[in-house]
Amino acid sequence: MSKYRIRLTLSLLIAIFFVLAGLGLLLGQLFKEFYFEQLSERVSKEAKIVAISIHETGINHPELSVIVKEMGEQLAARVTVISVSGEVVAETNTDPERMENHLLRPEIIEVREKGEGRAIRFSDTVGADLLFYAVPLIENNVLSGYVRLGLPINVLDEVYKRIWALLLISFSIAFLVIIILSSRITNEMAKPIEDATIVANQLAKGNFKARASRGKNDETGQLSRSLNVLAQNLDEVTKTYQAQQERLETLIENMGSGLILINYKGEISIVNKTCRPIFQGEIDDCLHKVYHDVIPHKQIIKIVQEIFLTEKGQRKHIVLPIQLEMRHFDVYGAPIISSGGKERLKGIVLVFHDITELKRLEQMRKDFVANVSHELKTPVTSLKGFTETLLDGAAKDEEILYRFLKIIWEESERLQSLIQDLLDLSKIEQSQFQLNWQPVDLSIMADDCTLILSNKAEEKKYSLVKIVKGLESLKEIPYVLSKL
Repeated sequence: MSKYRIRLTLSLLIAIFFVLAGLGLLLGQLFKEFYFEQLSERVSKEAKIVAISIHETGINHPELSVIVKEMGEQLAARVTVISVSGEVVAETNTDPERMENHLLRPEIIEVREKGEGRAIRFSDTVGADLLFYAVPLIENNVLSGYVRLGLPINVLDEVYKRIWALLLISFSIAFLVIIILSSRITNEMAKPIEDATIVANQLAKGNFKARASRGKNDETGQLSRSLNVLAQNLDEVTKTYQAQQERLETLIENMGSGLILINYKGEISIVNKTCRPIFQGEIDDCLHKVYHDVIPHKQIIKIVQEIFLTEKGQRKHIVLPIQLEMRHFDVYGAPIISSGGKERLKGIVLVFHDITELKRLEQMRKDFVANVSHELKTPVTSLKGFTETLLDGAAKDEEILYRFLKIIWEESERLQSLIQDLLDLSKIEQSQFQLNWQPVDLSIMADDCTLILSNKAEEKKYSLVKIVKGLESLKEIPYVLSKL
């Protein structure tokens, strides 16, 4: 800002200097003309007085030269009396006989034309510039000659020098005073601007706590106050923006779905940590790089390319090899279109929903249904088999009839238990399921299993043997059952 202050001061001083110089030249010229007019008027009056004296004495008076020299000494001027024919009759500075004819002198010519004549020229007789003023000698209304006064021009030069010296001193003092005043005025004007510039630079660097001094109640003070209001508003806007940015970043980073934002150049602008398994590396290394250089999966690259080509949303189910397992993803892709007057693709956004667990649950459901179907087949087959046996005549034996009916009843109970398991599964999914713990006699259960499977074992020529031993606690039941 010191450069601004220097430029302002120099500009002001240069302008003032030229104004003072122009004013000095104008005043000098006016004074010069004034003194010249005064001197001309003086010479004119003196020439007329000399003409009157010579008119009274007579141009042919024998003592005219002496009279002319006395008047020249008294007036401190050169006096010349010229006849009508142009010959010099009397002269204060030299012998008139040596002087040439003066009829063609400019001042004499002007007298004949205008009645009076004035001229400034170099005099060979004196050897200096003189101001000549000539008037006619009239006797009885007849021109009898001319009277000319010559005043050295160095008198004017001395006056001019004094005038210029006075103007130079006056203007120098005025210029020094103006320099001091302009410096103080410039400081008062530049200081608020410097403060405002410093605050503006701080605001440009992001320091919205900077404030300018309030200053006076003038335009610069209003500038400082407006700048302070701007800084306060920017501070509030920045805080709001930072809070929103933090919330948005927290939401993006901690959302359960993967998010990738690709700009119109194909560079990845945003990627959250949920996408780390997809990129198989550090996600920070993927930022600001072209998507097909950092995304290792061709299926994702194909989706991105389709969105860029069609500018339409895409939704696809893909399976990606992540580490040692195959993971299922629902991918939602959508183009980002500018909302201005001309629609323009600004980028695309991809959202990855990991549905691997849903797929596992679905597969478990299918496996469970298959297992239940298989389990249902066993009691139905048993019921059918024992019923056919009874219909074939085994019902006549009461002991066999009782035993088979008991098995049919137990298989019915088992069938009902399987159905109850299906109902319990439905309750589990509805969060209404409670376990009902009861003691079980493994020996009886083993007998029932042997009886139920005996027919199938005989068909396949297998023998079933019940082994129950080492049951010290119910905790060993799963182990023993697995050995049966």
